[in-house]
Amino acid sequence: MSETRIHPDKIRAYLATDYRIGHTDQDIVLKVDQRSDRVADLFLSHGVTCGAFLTAYNPQGSRQTDAANDQAHADLAVRLQQLGTAAIEGSGSEAGSDWPAERSYFALGLALEAARSVGTHFDQDAIVWVGSDAVPQLILLR
Repeated sequence: MSETRIHPDKIRAYLATDYRIGHTDQDIVLKVDQRSDRVADLFLSHGVTCGAFLTAYNPQGSRQTDAANDQAHADLAVRLQQLGTAAIEGSGSEAGSDWPAERSYFALGLALEAARSVGTHFDQDAIVWVGSDAVPQLILLR
């Protein structure tokens, strides 16, 4: 990984997180650096070749109030709508961690640079981006 200002413990947590697309028993769970055939199928069914897992919760990994996180999540929904991007709600959480799950969106067809821009706008440490190979990548933003 390139030079970053993000603490190695945070990076370890981001790499260990389950990035869950959806809120049903049919959820797709992304793991960084592990190909997902289900995401490949999702891309095919939506006619896209990439997607980004994004949150606006807890900027820079700093816990916020529920109200602040709820407002940020609503603002993220508006931003994705403005970009004309179809998005599926989901959440990110690390098994065995006391860190609360973070509400998120998987934005279908959102190119890497646009995804970086959204993540930076919401002051996030990182995003998870998935290209046409269906392998989720942790993209550090600071």
